[in-house]
Amino acid sequence: MSVERFVVCSLDNLRPSMLVAILSCMITGAAAPVGYAQVVATEDSASRIESVDVKILNPSADAAVNARIIDLIRRELRAFPDGAFSRAAAEVALASVRRTAPVAETSVIVSPGATGGVTVTVEASLTDTRSKASERGYFLTGDRADLPVLFDRNGTYIVGKLETLTMAYANTNAWYGRPDLFLNGNPLVSGDTSGAGTDAWVEGFVHAGIYGITPLAGSAQIYGGLSGILAGSTGTELFTDDTRLHFGIEDAYIGIVGGNTSAKGNRLVWNISAGRKRFAIGDGFLIANTASNGQDRAALQSNPRWAADMLVLGQLRYNDTLVEAFYLDPDELPVVESNTKMAGLNVETRLDGGWQLGGTYLQVVKSDFSYFATTPPDPATASLGRDGLEVFDLRFRWQPEQSGLFVVGEAALQKNRRFDMKATAIMGEVGYSFAKATWQPTASYRFARFSGDDPDTARFERWDPLLSGGNGEQWVQGINHFKVFQDSNLIAHRIQLRLRPSPKVELVPQIWLFKADSTTNLGGNPALSFLGGADLATEVNLTAKWFISKKAFLQGHVAATFPSSDLKSASGVTGDLDPWVSAMVFLRVAF
Repeated sequence: MSVERFVVCSLDNLRPSMLVAILSCMITGAAAPVGYAQVVATEDSASRIESVDVKILNPSADAAVNARIIDLIRRELRAFPDGAFSRAAAEVALASVRRTAPVAETSVIVSPGATGGVTVTVEASLTDTRSKASERGYFLTGDRADLPVLFDRNGTYIVGKLETLTMAYANTNAWYGRPDLFLNGNPLVSGDTSGAGTDAWVEGFVHAGIYGITPLAGSAQIYGGLSGILAGSTGTELFTDDTRLHFGIEDAYIGIVGGNTSAKGNRLVWNISAGRKRFAIGDGFLIANTASNGQDRAALQSNPRWAADMLVLGQLRYNDTLVEAFYLDPDELPVVESNTKMAGLNVETRLDGGWQLGGTYLQVVKSDFSYFATTPPDPATASLGRDGLEVFDLRFRWQPEQSGLFVVGEAALQKNRRFDMKATAIMGEVGYSFAKATWQPTASYRFARFSGDDPDTARFERWDPLLSGGNGEQWVQGINHFKVFQDSNLIAHRIQLRLRPSPKVELVPQIWLFKADSTTNLGGNPALSFLGGADLATEVNLTAKWFISKKAFLQGHVAATFPSSDLKSASGVTGDLDPWVSAMVFLRVAF
C-alpha cells in the first residue's frame, strides 16, 4: 500500500521561518512519506477486465441450448468488462455451472489485453449427464490430480489456493544517492538503507488459503475465504537492512450471493459480503491499495497484502449496471496507523458504442490523519484533519473496439465538512491499438494533475491520494520517482507503448515527465517542502512480462530517473543529485 503520513504542524504566516518550523515538526514526530511499493502485476491479481468470452468446445446441435449455457456461465462468472478479475472467485463460480448445467469441464484462460487489462476466456465442454452426478476433490478421492479442488459434491465446492513469489531487486543511487535527505524523519528507517552505490535484496512470500461456496435456498449461495501470507526479506532495501519474516492473516470473509435471469434475458445478481477482503474502484485512481506492506511485514516491493482490516460490501448488478455500497477500514502499518475509515457508493455502467461510465461518492467517517498547512486551521475545527473528507468522482472509458482508438478520463473533487477545502484531480488518456500490426503495438499519452496547496489562500487545496496506487501502469507513477513524490501536488505526463512480441510476452516502455502543481509542497517529503521551481524529474523505464503458463508468471523492469535542477535546489543538497537506476525480476507460481 502506498502510504503518506501527514502530521499537523500549522504554519502560521511562516515565510521566513518555515524551514525552522518544518525541522521542529520532524523532531517532534512528524513523518515523511513512509513507503512506496512497485506493485507486481500478475494475470489474476485484480487486473482490469477488458473482455469476457465464453466458448463451448463441443457445442450442441441445438443453438438455443448453447445460448442458455453461455448465458448461465456469464451470469455465474460475475466477471464484466472494466471489473476486477479474480481467478479464485471465477473457479468457485464455475463450479456452480458444472452442477446445474450439462457442463463436464471448464477452463479459464487469461491473456494480457491491448490496453493494460486482461482478456478472460472460459472454455466449456458439454456432457450428456449433469456434472453433479460425479464427485471430485482431493478430500473425497485422495487423487492429487484433483488439486486444487478439495471438495465438490451436492452443491458444495471447496478449492485451495497456493501461490509463491520470489523477487530480486537492486538500486543504484537510490534516493538520488542521498537517503540522509529524503529519508530524514521516516518511521520505516532501521539500520542501513539503499543509497549511494548499488544495493540489492531478495524478498518473497507464500500465500495459502481455502475458498468455498455452498447452496442456501433458491438461488442464494453462501461463500467465504480464509488465507494467510508468510513473507520475508533480506538484504539492503529502501528503508532497512534488517532480515524479516512475518506471517499474517490475509483473506477472512463471508458472503451471500444470488441472482436470476428473467424470461426476457435480463440478468440480476446481488452480493453481500463482510470481512478481510480486497477492494478497488476503477483502475485505482481513488482506491486500490487497501493494505500496507513493508517494515515488519516485509515484502515491500512484491506487495502481497491487499485485504482491508474490514470491508462491508453490498453489490447489485442488473445486466451491465453495477451499484455497490461499501464501508472500508484499510489494513495500515501500525507505525503509521491513522485509523482512517471510509464509506461510499459506487456506480458503473456500460452503454452501446463502447462507453463505460462510473461515479463514486465517498466520505471519511473517522480518521486521526491530518494535513500540513501554511495557514492555521479555524479554531472551531481544531485541526486540518482528514476526518470529514468528501470525495466526488466521475470517470469514463470510450473504446468501441479492441483494436483502434480509445479515450479515458477521470475527474474528482475533494471537500471537507469541517473546514474550507477544495482539492481537485483530473486525468485524461488517449491511445490507439494496432491489433493487426506486427507485435500488436498500443501507443498512448496520459496527462494527470493532482492539485497542490496555494499558500496565498486560506483554503486548503492539496489533493489527498487516499488509497490510490496499483501497479506501474495504473497510479504508481514512475517506478523510482513515485517513492519520493507521490500523487499529490503533481503534474505527470506519460508516454507509453505496449508491444506483444508473442501472445505470452508483453513489453511496456514508458517515458515520464514530472512537474509540481505548486512550489509549496508541505505534507510531502520534508526535504522537498518548498520547491525552487516546478520541474521535478524525468524517468524512462521498461517492464517485461512473460505469461509462461496458467501457473507461472515472470516479470522484470529496469528504470532510470533523472532529477531536475529544481529538485536539487529544493533539497538544498551540496553537489549533484545522482540519477536513480533500479532493476527487478520476480517469478510467481500458483499451484
